[in-house]
Amino acid sequence: MTAPNNILNDDVLNIDTPENVAFGYDVAGIGSRFLAALVDSLIIAILLVVVFVTGALLTNMLFDNLDNSVTGWIVALMGLIAFAFLWGYYIFFELLWNGQSPGKRWVGLRVIKTDGTPITLSESIIRNLVRLIDFLPAYYGLGVVVMFINDQARRLGDLAAGTLVVRDKVKVTLESLGQQASRPFPGPPPLAASDSDLAVERLTEADIRMAEDFLRRRYELANQDQLGRQILRALHKRMDTPTDFIIRNPGRDINQIVRAWRKHASIDDN
Repeated sequence: MTAPNNILNDDVLNIDTPENVAFGYDVAGIGSRFLAALVDSLIIAILLVVVFVTGALLTNMLFDNLDNSVTGWIVALMGLIAFAFLWGYYIFFELLWNGQSPGKRWVGLRVIKTDGTPITLSESIIRNLVRLIDFLPAYYGLGVVVMFINDQARRLGDLAAGTLVVRDKVKVTLESLGQQASRPFPGPPPLAASDSDLAVERLTEADIRMAEDFLRRRYELANQDQLGRQILRALHKRMDTPTDFIIRNPGRDINQIVRAWRKHASIDDN
């Protein structure tokens, strides 16, 4: 299976999946990113104030008279704590919330890789290390200049990490899939021999519409893996598959079931 291909336009990231399904992400502009950064900066500032005030109170309680060496160590410690908050804050939340910080979540943005897949620890570390350069000479001065120049408003950290900030897609429920008419699903590739073991004759057209709707939209969904597992379990329950089956790749497995059902339906028509 080949990796997804992507084509970058001015305001949309268009991606062609291995199933020949095209979808797009709305690229976040400078204004929305600035608002998200402002919210995150306020949260970080509040956290730093709490830490520094607590540290000052503890220092006064533990030390009556401070000499220069102790003062130097305390200042160095406070500096390390400030750096940890400024750098670790984004990494922590981007991994916890799949590419979102509190500011991005509030504004409705998300960091993804340029191929449309979620970011990993390495991308988060790179883009946030380079954030220190983007911040120069004051509050993202260099970063804003680069974002103005770049068509997709990517700062230096995004360019270094291969990431992009997009408008977040809404979560979709199992009940909402397949309820409206949708575009025909692309024709399947040749079936594997194991596909014939699936009891696809038990599935209904509504089941397949739901599955195809998911496959067509899955890369847009914030809850892609969770929803895929729900759908796969529902399909296997309908086919009366043994309950001890292992879910390794929901998208691939659902695609296999759809292809097998289409083949079975074409045989019946003939």
